[in-house]
Amino acid sequence: MYRAVQAAVHKEAPQGTYFLVLVPGESLTGEMNKLTDTGILNGELRIDDGRHITAEQRKKAYATLGDIADHLGYPPEELKEIMKYRYVATTGDDYFSFADCSVTTARHFINHIIDFALGWDVPLMDALIDRTDDINAAIYSSLKHRRCIVCGCDGEIHHWDPIGMGRNRTTVDDSHMRKLCLCRPHHDEAHYIGRDTFESKYHVYGIIFND
Repeated sequence: MYRAVQAAVHKEAPQGTYFLVLVPGESLTGEMNKLTDTGILNGELRIDDGRHITAEQRKKAYATLGDIADHLGYPPEELKEIMKYRYVATTGDDYFSFADCSVTTARHFINHIIDFALGWDVPLMDALIDRTDDINAAIYSSLKHRRCIVCGCDGEIHHWDPIGMGRNRTTVDDSHMRKLCLCRPHHDEAHYIGRDTFESKYHVYGIIFND
C-alpha cells in the first residue's frame, strides 16, 4: 500500500522515534485492519525534503539509462520513458521530469534502474558504487541479484560478520549476520586485506539480508 502523507508529530522513545502522520482526505481503516489481520506490520518511510534533483544525480541516472538502452537495443530517450513509467507502475509515485523532480524522487528512481540493470545482467560502464545515490539500496540489490557490489560481475555471499572457525557454513543460521555480495576476486581481496581496509577502500559494508 502506498499513500502520500504529511508528517504531523514525532516523539523520541528509548526504542526509536514514533511518527504520527496524516493521510489527507482518505479513510484507511479497512485497509489497515486487513494488514493487521495478515500480520503485515512492516513498511518504509520516505521523507521528501523538497530539494530538486542534483547535477550528480542526473548524471548517474542518464549514464545508467544509457547502459540499459545499449544493452537492450532501445533508443535512449525511448528507454528513459519506459523506465520512468515502469518506476511509476512499481512504486505508485507520480510521473516526474528530470528537470525539476525532487532529490528524493531522483534517488528512488536511480535505485530502481540500478536494481533493473542488476536483474537483467546489464553491464555498467562504471563501478556500481559510483553509479548509486544510495549505497544501502545498491548493496541490497546486489545481494538480491547476486552481483558484486564493487564491479557488478557475478557474485557470491561474503559474510561481513565472520561465521567462526569450525562451524558448518551450510547449516548455520546466518539470518542475523551482515552480508555483502562480491565476485570471487573481490571476495578473496576482502579476506586478504581485512574488513576494515576493504570498507575504507571501496566504501561498502555488510547489511542484514535474509534469502
